[in-house]
Amino acid sequence: MAVDRLLPTEEARDLIALTRDVADKVLTPRVDQHEKTETYPEGVFATLGEAGLLSLPYAEEWGGGGQPYEVYLQMLEELGARWAAVAVAVSVHSLACHPLNAFGTDEQKQKWLPELLGGSTIGAYSLSEPQAGSDASALACKATRTDGGYIINGAKAWITHGGIADYYNLFARTGEGSRGISCFLVPRDTPGLTFGKPEEKMGLHAVPTTAAHYDDVFLPHECRIGAEGQGLQIAFSALDSGRLGIAAVATGLAQAALDEAVAYAKERQTFGKRIIDHQGLGFVLADMAAAVDSARATYLDAARRRDAGLPYSRNASVAKLVATDAAMKVTTDAVQVFGGYGYTREFRVERLMREAKIMQIFEGTNQIQRLVISRSLAQ
Repeated sequence: MAVDRLLPTEEARDLIALTRDVADKVLTPRVDQHEKTETYPEGVFATLGEAGLLSLPYAEEWGGGGQPYEVYLQMLEELGARWAAVAVAVSVHSLACHPLNAFGTDEQKQKWLPELLGGSTIGAYSLSEPQAGSDASALACKATRTDGGYIINGAKAWITHGGIADYYNLFARTGEGSRGISCFLVPRDTPGLTFGKPEEKMGLHAVPTTAAHYDDVFLPHECRIGAEGQGLQIAFSALDSGRLGIAAVATGLAQAALDEAVAYAKERQTFGKRIIDHQGLGFVLADMAAAVDSARATYLDAARRRDAGLPYSRNASVAKLVATDAAMKVTTDAVQVFGGYGYTREFRVERLMREAKIMQIFEGTNQIQRLVISRSLAQ
């Protein structure tokens, strides 16, 4: 079911209409097969880039769409309703463009940003490590100064698009403590950079998640983004936006599960009437709809604060928490609506439920979101 959206301009309405058209033609026909066979959807990201959907929140000066974040997030929600793995990868790509856009020099932007925003190259984000997930200050991957640049040694984990993306935001240790982290942009073909085999995940099978290994990798000074020691500031500024991206994708996933459940409940009959007409089941669907609408309103509120230049870090955490918890609850209820059939792979809700779980984990677990929110209340 297409969601009626309150969009700020006619251009924004046209962009969402374009997103729906592209998503229905490019994503919907392929999603089930690629998720089942765990194969990468070649050409999909190039198509999204050609349609201008990878660059919406960035400045037109560098090839971006110049759109408010609230429009970009609603585009992501539309993608998430069709194919969560692709939508997550688009969100991560935008996340990977943020350090370069916000902290890079004009020379760095000119060199890398137009191709990233145009979709001819793909960006990925590598902050987590095998022993450093939520605690980013515990990073151990090391960047040692040398003539002309840095030598990198260490490992990164949980990289969406790992081994496929063309460029990787790398956060590595250049000093001691939380102020000893620096940010780099690393080309995939850099000598000494290798990737592990794709993780065997519960869901999001079509886009690989891998580890990365740095073995005496040389990076010239021009690959460092921002000042030395500024890495965590850069990482956290990107994560606020990234959390909103995941909130939008989770909302799209929940909307898809609601649509599947409503369609099934209108067709399935028991005791002489449609199951949607049984009050017990109808109330379940009503709660699902309320959860989806609440999730959407929450991420849009945070996005509008971002667009207005207001503080939104706490609001981003609230949106990520509310939307991803809603996605888990709504997809679980959708399986329940289908009964035994919902537990089989014949129906899409089984996959949607598996995909919803990771939304509560990445871009900061929901326990971390609660920590961010509670600390903001204590200030």
